[in-house]
Amino acid sequence: MQRNPMIIAVNLAAGCLLACLTVASASAQTRGTIISRAGDTMVVNGSGGKTTVVLTEATDTKDDRGLFGLQKDHLGNTVLIPGLKVKVDGATDGQGRVVAKVITVDGDDLETAEMIQSGLHPTAQQVSANMKAIETNKHGVATNKQGVATNQQNISTNQQNIAANQQQIQQNIQDIEENTNRFMTLADYDVKGQATVNFASGSSKISPKDQEELKQLSQTATGLTGYIVEVTGYTDSKGSAVMNTKLSEARAKAVIIFLMQQGNIPVRYIVAPGAMGEYGAASSNETKAGRTENRRAEVKVLVNKGIAGS
Repeated sequence: MQRNPMIIAVNLAAGCLLACLTVASASAQTRGTIISRAGDTMVVNGSGGKTTVVLTEATDTKDDRGLFGLQKDHLGNTVLIPGLKVKVDGATDGQGRVVAKVITVDGDDLETAEMIQSGLHPTAQQVSANMKAIETNKHGVATNKQGVATNQQNISTNQQNIAANQQQIQQNIQDIEENTNRFMTLADYDVKGQATVNFASGSSKISPKDQEELKQLSQTATGLTGYIVEVTGYTDSKGSAVMNTKLSEARAKAVIIFLMQQGNIPVRYIVAPGAMGEYGAASSNETKAGRTENRRAEVKVLVNKGIAGS
């Protein structure tokens, strides 16, 4: 019995289409560290090697413990900083990439990333505290030597404390170096354009002058291949640390929203290393002019050096 060639061809075509759809929708998961961002893609390096992850408007970036409320404003992908450890759930596409549906980050790792990208070392304060403890203990040893007979036990205890503090300092220094090396990946990017947006005291409103500068910067960005935009908010030293952190976050968000709405920059092209509050001051907070300079958001257009050099 001969089979109709037309029917065979149709069946083969339908089978191929079904197979392609199955491959395209196959679920995929990857874990690892973000090693680069370029436009709406990023590369994640995990135990299985490097995976290209595609970000879309539907990608949901969340924190396991919900420490950061960015997703409710659809700004979640801005926290995807090179160096950050992530878990990606999604589906493979025809190019073997993972189209991300949900990206999960760890809040503590994100906080470390934000601080280091903005030039701060989270464990530096601990190192300083340990150094002070050592000096205190040394002083205690010297004092105790005046009464060696009665204070021998105290001297021994202080010496043990000195050794313990020195060991902790070494551990802290190792932590600093490890984290800094992991999160300094943005140093591998060329700055193709930048702007500083200044704000009135207590405000997150962008002035007309700065709006024009942001529009020009957006035009520069959208003319580049594989660009990302980095936005970081700051305040002066007035007010409490908690209030200043919230205010600097509001300033960064205001800039991001303006770039999206007026600059036509997709949010998945934006990274926001942190709301730094009064830390990372550009000038002294002791003068009015210095405080004015510190009430700002810094915006940079970045392109990976590998792309820029190609």
